[in-house]
Amino acid sequence: MLGGGGFRVPLVHRALLDDAHHPDQAGRCTELVLHDTDPERLAAIGAVLAEQAAQHDGPAPRIRTTTDLDEALSGADFVFSAIRVGGLAGRVGDERLPLAEGLLGQETVGAGGVLYGLRTVPVATRIAERVAAVAPHAWVINFTNPAGMVTEAMSRVLGERVIGICDSPVGLCRRAARAVGADPDRADYDYVGLNHLGWLRRVVVDGTDRLPALLADTDALESFEEGKLFGAEWLRALGSLPNEYLHYYYHHREALAAIQEADTTRGEFLAQQQDGFYARISGSAPEGAFAVWEATRREREETYMAESRQASGGWERDSCDLDGGGYDRVALALMRAIARNERTRLILNVRNRGAVPGIDGDAVVEIPCVVDAGGARPLATGPVAPDQLGLMLQLKAVERAAIEAASDGSRPAALRALALHPLVDSVHAADRVLRAAGH
Repeated sequence: MLGGGGFRVPLVHRALLDDAHHPDQAGRCTELVLHDTDPERLAAIGAVLAEQAAQHDGPAPRIRTTTDLDEALSGADFVFSAIRVGGLAGRVGDERLPLAEGLLGQETVGAGGVLYGLRTVPVATRIAERVAAVAPHAWVINFTNPAGMVTEAMSRVLGERVIGICDSPVGLCRRAARAVGADPDRADYDYVGLNHLGWLRRVVVDGTDRLPALLADTDALESFEEGKLFGAEWLRALGSLPNEYLHYYYHHREALAAIQEADTTRGEFLAQQQDGFYARISGSAPEGAFAVWEATRREREETYMAESRQASGGWERDSCDLDGGGYDRVALALMRAIARNERTRLILNVRNRGAVPGIDGDAVVEIPCVVDAGGARPLATGPVAPDQLGLMLQLKAVERAAIEAASDGSRPAALRALALHPLVDSVHAADRVLRAAGH
């Protein structure tokens, strides 16, 4: 795990502990190596994992920590990347610099997402090169944001052995299934898009698409997060359920106003929260580490996308959405499918390979895939609505300009990446943001 001192690492560790009872011992994780550039964070998370493992019955993977990248990669079957280049201080800058120009300041969307990509892609590319040299047979699971952009940059080195994951699509699909009274694990989902820019187009239960009935039922539709965010009237007009991050596009004015009116940005809140968490862990007895982490995690989940919820009327997240992660379960399902050849379907970030008409084959898209020992194969989506395809093409141009700029330092490419984003309304403002960020 790269970014092994990160706050959400215990979620993945928990999934591995739950998997330890699987009868196929040959396909079970035996060692978890945590890599981070900050040894104090590694020690804090190591204390949380030790207590979490002690609370579980049965075998647990050995835990090893290191600050040496090649040492971490050596012998790995899977490499999970969840790094944050520049730390939360970098995220605060990504948020505040655009906001000073009246632009959206958000981790992965708009100008903030471009700034984060410019800083992250060079590091992710170097990691991909070390994986290719030290662990060429490993599968890389990328959760580093902006996940689509970073996965595409890494794929230029690793090809199809890097797969991006995100918890947003699976959360949307499961909420929609529950809203129609179906078991989320028994439904099939038709989803298309890029990371943090996708749409759920069908929810198929026992051969019947239940989405039209859901769209027609206002009470059911507005009983879960996306219905509350977007409103029944707009969802019926779209004929699909958008990923929650499309709130920044469809309700941009309201979302921006809510962020501007907030006392702190999300990055500032998390920086304060996590500084407190790591300080408490380093100064507490080891047996108290897990309880401190769990209380902090719960607060983090309760405040997720708080400004968007405030902009759409103010409401609390459902208890079933507060258990944490989602991406950890996707990661485990992905590793199981590859390691044990357990054929499954997952929504992943992979090279398009002709699955989405109108998008070139090397572009990383976020769509349903069949996964087995051979990796992830994208499933054909059929035609994509013009409004959806248009946004996808625009954002893909932004991502690729950012990758170009991050790769060779091209300022014209960086300016294109920022100014061509549909949520950036001025080339001059984009130029000022770039200069303020040191580009």
